Amino acid sequence: MKMTNKIGVIVDSFRVGVRQGLLKAKEVGAEGVQLYAVHGELDPAVLSAAQRKEWKSYIDSLGLEISAIVGDLGGHGFQDKLANPQKIEKSKRILDLALELGTNVVTTHIGVVPTDPNGELYETLQLACEELADYAHRMNAFFAIETGPETCAHLKRFLDGLGSKGVSVNFDPANLVMVTGDDPVQGVYTLRDYIVHTHVKDGIQIRKIDPRLLYKSLECEQLDGDAYNELWSAIKEVPLGEGSVNWERYLEALADVGYSGYLTIEREVGDRPETDISRAVQFLNRFRW
Repeated sequence: MKMTNKIGVIVDSFRVGVRQGLLKAKEVGAEGVQLYAVHGELDPAVLSAAQRKEWKSYIDSLGLEISAIVGDLGGHGFQDKLANPQKIEKSKRILDLALELGTNVVTTHIGVVPTDPNGELYETLQLACEELADYAHRMNAFFAIETGPETCAHLKRFLDGLGSKGVSVNFDPANLVMVTGDDPVQGVYTLRDYIVHTHVKDGIQIRKIDPRLLYKSLECEQLDGDAYNELWSAIKEVPLGEGSVNWERYLEALADVGYSGYLTIEREVGDRPETDISRAVQFLNRFRW
């Protein structure tokens, strides 16, 4: 199999700031970048029109494309009806910024899709995502949900009920193998109609856990600090190629369903992010020849 997808990098994975991270992304051979726009230098609330143009011009001057913007607002996602109006408005402004910078994809976590489709929590999440989906659809754009908190089959049922593809999928195979135990290859086929962006990272599941606890779903009682921290010892992110993702079969599946977008490297742990990211680019490039 010959991979034709472009390779991206989440700039924050370098942990050196936006401008330096952009330079490092170029140095390791990435063709595109994903940028955080929730707070800090790229928070849409603090960026003037002139600053937005300056950032776009600078990124263009490096010969880089923007694969997507990160718009994850944390917390319980969109499960809290009292917090949702502010979060929805913030998400819309992040999407506006993304379009100005040259991408139509904002990746996010919406919170765990509840198990009961007839419950109030499910309805709260659905109403929020319907509003986001409608806004994105009207702008020919996407809010892309990151895989991991629930199985791909359950996520597909939720997405099928939204009425448009304005809320779609940012496919992260490592989250699936680490958290739900789902097979990423089968997951690609399950979610084939919704995948608009992907993250590239690897991991292993050390023991099974309840994803709702890890992602702080309001469907469950919240754990205290020590108990919550213990959950994270059940999963382990590892350098690309050292985990449970079968990359050859996974990339074949993406090609099979016609996904032609970015493979964007994410490295959230480890004390040598630049080395790990550089090796990840080299790892992916093996599939191009």
